[in-house]
Amino acid sequence: MSAQNDVYDVIVIGSGPAGQKAAIQAAKGGKRVAICEQAREIGGACVHQGTIPSKALRERAMERYRAGLQFAELRSARHLYQGGVSELIGEVTHIMKAHDHYMTEQLQRNGVRIVHGRASFEDPHTFKVRHTDGKNSTIRGDYVVLANGSKPRAPDHVAIDHENIYDSDSILSLAYLPQTMIVLGGGVIACEYASVFALLGVQVTLVDRYPRPLGFLDTDLTERFLDYFEQHGGVFIGEAEVVDVRFDGVSQVESTFKDGSVLRTDKAMCSLGRISQVDGLRIENSGVKVNDRKLIDVDGNGRTNVPHIFAAGDVVGPPSLASASMEQGRRVACAILGTDSGRFSEFIPTGIYSVPELASVGLTEAQARQKYPGTVVGRANFSEIARGQIAQSQEGMLKLVVTPERGIVGIHAVGAFATELVHIGQMGLLSGAKIDTFIENVFNFPTYAESYRVAALDAHGALIKASSTQAVA
Repeated sequence: MSAQNDVYDVIVIGSGPAGQKAAIQAAKGGKRVAICEQAREIGGACVHQGTIPSKALRERAMERYRAGLQFAELRSARHLYQGGVSELIGEVTHIMKAHDHYMTEQLQRNGVRIVHGRASFEDPHTFKVRHTDGKNSTIRGDYVVLANGSKPRAPDHVAIDHENIYDSDSILSLAYLPQTMIVLGGGVIACEYASVFALLGVQVTLVDRYPRPLGFLDTDLTERFLDYFEQHGGVFIGEAEVVDVRFDGVSQVESTFKDGSVLRTDKAMCSLGRISQVDGLRIENSGVKVNDRKLIDVDGNGRTNVPHIFAAGDVVGPPSLASASMEQGRRVACAILGTDSGRFSEFIPTGIYSVPELASVGLTEAQARQKYPGTVVGRANFSEIARGQIAQSQEGMLKLVVTPERGIVGIHAVGAFATELVHIGQMGLLSGAKIDTFIENVFNFPTYAESYRVAALDAHGALIKASSTQAVA
């Protein structure tokens, strides 16, 4: 790699969902674009440490569980999977390589130059790039897009060594599944891994400082999640503070609680949030301000306090979803190009790939009752849906949050295909649909989708009951 000063219209730092979409959109708009990625592969943590491999692990765990349901001895007892995590994931390496190849080809097809190396600001327009061969080069851009993602937070009281105590990236390197494990945290990543490992036969203890995990979801969803988790041997300890986690030097991890009690497990996983990867970027040389949470503040178009520098994805904070990051990246490029990016939808669905799946879009029941007095809910339990019976997925449920005017303002799902099912409701929200849309139309039978009609009819009944009660009063 030469030490020449290459000049571009747009330099994108990071090739995750936000960076990739920003680079391609800018290139399609006629800009000369370079994307800088410190790893050898394209795709960032989403492809290589997070979303794709973790969901592949879940799929393999579900396949094994469904196969086990056919045998009486596995229905009556929990059996620990004996292989390693990498073995269980199986062909995911090929999936990631294929995804890397596809994304690399897509970037190159659009004329984006891929620069592999660690970038750091020299000045607001210039980056020094240190390459894997030890050589340095310099690149300069009229515009800059910071999309360098996030990494697991490593609290001082948790002695993460990636051998006995893991974070949410290194957990996939487990050589074998332990008999026991503690998972610290009650967020999305913690609940996903805790539920998957429990399904595989690991005795998992999920610990959080809040009364229940996934506190941003409706209570009835998290209750169903916890019921299923506990049915498979998991234990949830809420309103608990762990003050010290370390390997005992022999065979176990000791987790000490604030009350002095100690939980000993074979392994531990720390999932207490993620922080943006601004370290090493020498961002102080750019003039971009980083807040006390190490996040970059941006306006509605992703512009930082430095007019020519934009940011998107995990570096700007919530919702920290791959889907939202892609849209943020696209919108940043549109701002640079001076083109209309359209209205950013307020209805961004949340999908949690735990066991069972959880999904949500729109207002929660509590939010709706506060905003729309007289709000009701309509539920469809999968135990009453033919497809749920056929697929032995009776723990699931679809819930519609409905205003007194019959408008749908929230959709919440738990169970099989919840992360897919929620999109039907999302389209309803976007079009301002009322429950009558689902009542008056025909769905394939048997499908999970017919849950919408069942839930809409339930909400219709709740509205009639509420109206009758008011009339009597």
